[in-house]
Amino acid sequence: MLEAIIIGLVEGITEFLPISSTGHMLIAENLLGKHYSDAFNVLIQVGPILAAALVFWRDIVGFFVNWRQKETKDYVLKLFAAFFLTGLGGVIAKKCGLKLPEDVLPVAFAVIIGAFVIFVVEYKAKTKTLNANLTWAVAIAVALGQLSAAIFPGASRSGMAIMFAIFLGFARPAAVKFSFLVGIPTMIAAGGFQLLSAIKKGETADLFTPEAIVAYAVATISAWLSVVWLLRFVQKKNFIPFAWYRLVLGFAILTLAYFHLM
Repeated sequence: MLEAIIIGLVEGITEFLPISSTGHMLIAENLLGKHYSDAFNVLIQVGPILAAALVFWRDIVGFFVNWRQKETKDYVLKLFAAFFLTGLGGVIAKKCGLKLPEDVLPVAFAVIIGAFVIFVVEYKAKTKTLNANLTWAVAIAVALGQLSAAIFPGASRSGMAIMFAIFLGFARPAAVKFSFLVGIPTMIAAGGFQLLSAIKKGETADLFTPEAIVAYAVATISAWLSVVWLLRFVQKKNFIPFAWYRLVLGFAILTLAYFHLM
């Protein structure tokens, strides 16, 4: 049960922060000496999706209530386009085998490279005025950011999507919000396919164990807290602290692998 709580915390806290949930889960599973089933992993990812939806529930309801307004139609259309491009790109990438394995070295290097992406983007952001004008270029950039993380596990889906948007001059809070709103249906779709695959493997029982339920609850609550905290954080600060953290994480993974602890 303690392991379930730890895994739930790791997944919940890191899923939407730009620090790579894959990298953290890799460390947690190796240090705990556990390999969890696909069904269990899908379940604890559902919690953070629910948490994000709860944080942005006013925006989601507003899409339906104000759908006649021009601004709402424009935002939703770009939201759908980013989701569609992400899904289409994901299917194509899977068909072509364009995904690195979630092994130690690829994940560690993706975490480190992602840190330098943040450094570069934030350095560039200093030279221009960021705005909250959601353009088609930003919508496409967010989709490409999510796809890059799907192909390179450890890059951080939310992190790359946000960085790609900021690179084009999109304001940080607006980039976080749009990236998360795109991420909600994307994660639901991906989770649905993974869940069907797990059911076909006969792993359904893993969804109803006390440990799985506790891990789900912990992941949901911790994800909600991390999303709320990040939204407040980016109101006044940039993502540089996350870049430094990623460097430490990446080299920590490489060090643990060098000493055969992973």
